[in-house]
Amino acid sequence: MFLLWSLLIGGSIGWLAGIIVGRDIPGGVLGNVVAGFVGAWIGNLFLGSWGPVLGTFYIFPTLLGAIILVLIVSLIMSSLLRSRS
Repeated sequence: MFLLWSLLIGGSIGWLAGIIVGRDIPGGVLGNVVAGFVGAWIGNLFLGSWGPVLGTFYIFPTLLGAIILVLIVSLIMSSLLRSRS
């Protein structure tokens, strides 16, 4: 049950980060889950553990880390697509 809850929260945070940035993360639902988990790691690494907790995710650092990740991935993907054409 814990794994399912973590996947749901990670996916929701990745999805929310994509909506805030206005860009879609490649990979659909799996990409959103990965963005949520990697965003949690990035956010907690640079911003620490603070704010409200949902499951094992600190919401503010996780969301900010996921937003940073979505921006970086979307910039890399758009530059790769431009270089191919």
